[in-house]
Amino acid sequence: MQEKGPGQEALETPRAAGLAGVVFALLLAAVIVLVRLGIPEGVDAASAPVSTNAARRSALETALALVPFAGIFFLWFIGAVRAHVGAVEDKFLATVFLGSGLVFTAMLFAAGAAAGAVLVVAHSPGTAQAPDSWDFGRHLAYSLMTEYAMRMAAVFVSSLSVIGHRLGVLPRWLTIVGFVTALTLLFVSSNVPWAELAFPAWSLLLSGHILAVGRRDRPRRTAAR
Repeated sequence: MQEKGPGQEALETPRAAGLAGVVFALLLAAVIVLVRLGIPEGVDAASAPVSTNAARRSALETALALVPFAGIFFLWFIGAVRAHVGAVEDKFLATVFLGSGLVFTAMLFAAGAAAGAVLVVAHSPGTAQAPDSWDFGRHLAYSLMTEYAMRMAAVFVSSLSVIGHRLGVLPRWLTIVGFVTALTLLFVSSNVPWAELAFPAWSLLLSGHILAVGRRDRPRRTAAR
């Protein structure tokens, strides 16, 4: 049996990257939707605290339960994508890619903690929820998610798109979608509700492409052995 070389081992990672990316995209989309439903914005925000609405409280509890798993699968996604790109990646862009991904994960967890604080305050026994604490927790959770986490996601998307374009591992249409997604996350997500869903949508597209590449290359790997 022919021994596998480093290049052959690298070719076996797309399936792992694709699957991790699909799970992450679905989990993050679910978290964003549930947080949006559980902690409203706009004119209904001040008059609809979590403590007075069981459906919103349940949505927020579910989102908080999913946040750690979204972060775990995102870290797997980062590692598998780096293995897919290979040893020829640009070191500068790879550092930006890895660093922004780690900071995004930290901001995602921090936003989850802030949303959890809103839930804990709402459930304090024997006390009424103060409007000031409700507004503070709500604004903190959304600031961490839409202004900080999503801007780090923009850096992550743009750096990976540049890497994919330079190395030729991503098609032109996907790099264009990546740059549009990065601009949306950078300039729109903090002002337009639900715009942050662009990140899981892009992750799902990228993961689907990686899975398709892995399926197409599998017969060639089998024949080479």
